[in-house]
Amino acid sequence: QVQLVESGGGLLQAGGSLSLSCAASGSILSINRMGWYRQAPGKQRELVAAITSDGTTNYADSVKGRFTISRDNAKNTVYLQTNSLKPGDTAVYYCNADMLIHGIFWYKTYWGQGTQVTVSS
Repeated sequence: QVQLVESGGGLLQAGGSLSLSCAASGSILSINRMGWYRQAPGKQRELVAAITSDGTTNYADSVKGRFTISRDNAKNTVYLQTNSLKPGDTAVYYCNADMLIHGIFWYKTYWGQGTQVTVSS
């Protein structure tokens, strides 16, 4: 069984910071791309940031300069440091990862259960 578990969400005021983490566990042979997505009420899920296994990153324009994605390959964990948060950042944040699992011969995308981030004005 493979799972991604997010942590670090919460309620805070505009201008604050949160650090999210997502740890992958199970019979994992390799992890390629890892990413953070978010979904606000009534809106589609959107990419926030992603990072490849060699550290190449990309960000949504709305978070550039405020959010930083990083990963620890030894811990199979991806992080999202969020700064200067705005009410518009309020959403459920999901992590995902393209993983090669023991017994499966191609990379598949797995999702975490999500963590709520609420930013008040």
